[in-house]
Amino acid sequence: MTRQRKVILEEIQTLRYHPSADEIYEAVRKKLPRISLGTVYRNLEILSELGRVQKLELGGRLKRFDWDVRKHYHIRCINCDRVDNAPMSFMKNMENSFTEATDYKIMDHQLEFLGLCPECMNKAIERNTLDNIAR
Repeated sequence: MTRQRKVILEEIQTLRYHPSADEIYEAVRKKLPRISLGTVYRNLEILSELGRVQKLELGGRLKRFDWDVRKHYHIRCINCDRVDNAPMSFMKNMENSFTEATDYKIMDHQLEFLGLCPECMNKAIERNTLDNIAR
C-alpha cells in the first residue's frame, strides 16, 4: 500500500466520524502538505474498491467515507448532514422477511435513516423552531 493511502486510511480512522473527501484532504495535508485534492479523491475511490473504506452516498448527493467496512446502517441529520452509525440489532431478520415475502434472493440493500441529530434538535427546541424543521 502506498504511503498516501496509508495516511488517508489513518486519518479517516483518526477522525472517528464519517468525513467528506474535503475533510479528509484537510487532515491528510497536515502530514502530506504536497498532496492534491484530486489525489485524495482518486485514492479514496481505490480504497473503496479495495474494501478498505466504505463510500457513503447518502441522500443521493452527500459522499462521506467510513473506516468501518462491516455491514451497518447510518442515520443522517436533515439539518446539518451529520452522519452517525445506527444500531443493526433490530434489523437482523429483515433480509429473511423480505426473501420469504417476495421469493427474491436478497444480494444487498441500502437503508438510510433521516432525523435530527441531538445538537440540531436542542438548537431547534431552544429557538422554538422544531415544528418547522420536522415537517
